[in-house]
Amino acid sequence: MAKRISKNVKAVKSLVNKNDVYSLAEAIELAKKASFAKFDESLDIAIKLNLDTRKSEQQLRGSVLLPHGTGKTVRVLVATDETAAQKASLEAGADYVYSSAELPEILNKDKYDFDVIVADPKMMLVLGKYGKKLGPKGLMPNPKTGTVTTNPAKAVEELKKGKANYRADKGGIIHASVGKKSMDSKILAENAETLINTVKRLKPQTVKGVYVLNIVVSTSMGASVKVKID
Repeated sequence: MAKRISKNVKAVKSLVNKNDVYSLAEAIELAKKASFAKFDESLDIAIKLNLDTRKSEQQLRGSVLLPHGTGKTVRVLVATDETAAQKASLEAGADYVYSSAELPEILNKDKYDFDVIVADPKMMLVLGKYGKKLGPKGLMPNPKTGTVTTNPAKAVEELKKGKANYRADKGGIIHASVGKKSMDSKILAENAETLINTVKRLKPQTVKGVYVLNIVVSTSMGASVKVKID
């Protein structure tokens, strides 16, 4: 095992120079070549921004519909008491639809078999009681990501098509997955470019100086490759 890891590390070093900067397409291709995992890893991007996240206006968070999807199957739970919305959500592809009376039984379980909760605004009174449980799992619905909405069916459609959430951490870095390693590099580049352009467009007015400081791409367990900032 140790010899195999050492061999892989040497192979990565021969492919990727950590001091070099590449075009987005080249960086993605290199990241894929530098991956030696035996499963279909995610292709991740990290965008370092000049943000002071202590200021509310610089706390960047939202979602973007990737043109080619994420390559992942997303299991969606819809929480609504509206009969029409329940029906429309199921038709849109929701995996589960629950009313306010049914939710507690589901949320009290130790394990969940869904990845996202989409909620009607009125349902937040119920969901709020489970904030300490849902929050750490990244499951609490939020208006900024479009998961608190009066049109849950539309949200379900977008999530199933490949909607990616993003959020700047305390260091001002946005981490997101833009697809799977098995996807064509050109498609991954178009997904990544969509996210980058969205982040650039949302530059807070209070940010002074250079906004995008650094961009790297990598597979889930692979080496990071620096991307040239346009």
